[in-house]
Amino acid sequence: MDAGECSSSQPCAPSPDASGGGVWAKLVPADSAFPEVELDEEDPVVCSRVTPAGGEEVAWCEIRRGADASSATIRNLSSDAIIVDGRIIQQEAVDIKPGSEIVPGPQKDGHLLYTFDITDLKDQDKNNIKIVLDIENAKCSICLTLWHDVVTVAPCLHNFCNGCFSEWLRRSSANSRDKSQSAACPQCRTAVQSVGRNHFLHNIEEAILQAFSSLQRSDEEIALLESYASVKTNIVLGKQRNQSRKRRLPRSNDEIDHTDRADSLCPQCGAEFGGFRCSPGAPHLPCNGCGGMMPARPNTTIPQKCLGCDRAFCGAYWCSLGVSSSQHNPICDQETFKMISQRHISSVPVTIHGGNQYEKDITERCIQQSGKALQAVISEWTVKFDNKELDRSRLQLNHVDEITSRTYVCNQCYNKFIDFLLYWFRVSMPRNLLPPDAANRDSCWYGFMCRTQHHRPDHAKKLNHVCRPTRGNP
Repeated sequence: MDAGECSSSQPCAPSPDASGGGVWAKLVPADSAFPEVELDEEDPVVCSRVTPAGGEEVAWCEIRRGADASSATIRNLSSDAIIVDGRIIQQEAVDIKPGSEIVPGPQKDGHLLYTFDITDLKDQDKNNIKIVLDIENAKCSICLTLWHDVVTVAPCLHNFCNGCFSEWLRRSSANSRDKSQSAACPQCRTAVQSVGRNHFLHNIEEAILQAFSSLQRSDEEIALLESYASVKTNIVLGKQRNQSRKRRLPRSNDEIDHTDRADSLCPQCGAEFGGFRCSPGAPHLPCNGCGGMMPARPNTTIPQKCLGCDRAFCGAYWCSLGVSSSQHNPICDQETFKMISQRHISSVPVTIHGGNQYEKDITERCIQQSGKALQAVISEWTVKFDNKELDRSRLQLNHVDEITSRTYVCNQCYNKFIDFLLYWFRVSMPRNLLPPDAANRDSCWYGFMCRTQHHRPDHAKKLNHVCRPTRGNP
């Protein structure tokens, strides 16, 4: 800037008589006491008022719209340097994008910080709304995989694969003595009154598969599910009976015992396994894997609840007793609930690093460069976890201080555990061992907590997000 210019001088907007393309972008000051600077396509020059000269305007930069609607070019016109995204610019022109930070001087101190914003993009966003969805909320609670031909049950509105729910419905109907009675929801045990295909969620299912192709099932799995699928239109389940105004008589003990056991689908309600048989009125736990029931036995040596999420899973319990799944007693696969040390992983989960695919790719390349298999890396860092060498504050699980490699966890919590270990694997890696395109990146101020990385691919790729937040730290 020229001598005599106030260090806190503000750029002035293009002259109001400029005509043509109109305002397409603006510079937003970090200090709200100063006005925004609107950029006109016909007058791309931004100037500053020089206070000693009584309001004289001096050009300090030129911002022109790029060929891409989401980019632009800035050129320094002042006699001094300016700062663009932390880079000192003399007279050359550089590319900028929405979110770029511009300082109209050679240092930040004494100069106002501006953020570049393209106003036209807001109108485009209105016509291109994106829905951010946690993939874990788009999984069928029966097969624990992304929905396929999703159906929704009422009144609880839980969602399942068409084939999974159809097979569940068939088994429930075969097991029920009262064919007019509605089946129970596999997830919450609420009596299902109707079920139908959910076309809106089907579109979301397809969008997720386009973004995460690794979630695509094999042709054999799809063929099997479609062979089970029986929900073609909305189906009303059970007979709708008129509610009687008379109070129902209490059921006899025999009736209560028989009905509750039929609804529970618990093998130990009808037989003895491992020296144990359910007594009348014994409390039961609904399995979050298959929806079946098992007796609540908090003193048993085999865990029944995942320590990471406190949800119940029956696979380990029934396997320890030698009980297998049958038509009348659904039992989830043992793989849904296993000890951490007994698990084997062959590929990096798509959900690691907050679903940031750029960071996932970098981590995969780092593992390849180490010359070790993924399982070997996980085993190495699990030992460090057991030895309490890692800060567990970022581990998004319950009871983090109690978890060890001998802890039983569900698949969802195991993926979170893997995410935690690979975070530390990346954080602990020296910069010179990172791939070249990753080693030269600056770290995002918000680190792994950054929300912009989920909807701005350019931001996710430009900055490192496998780091702690530093925004606001001294």
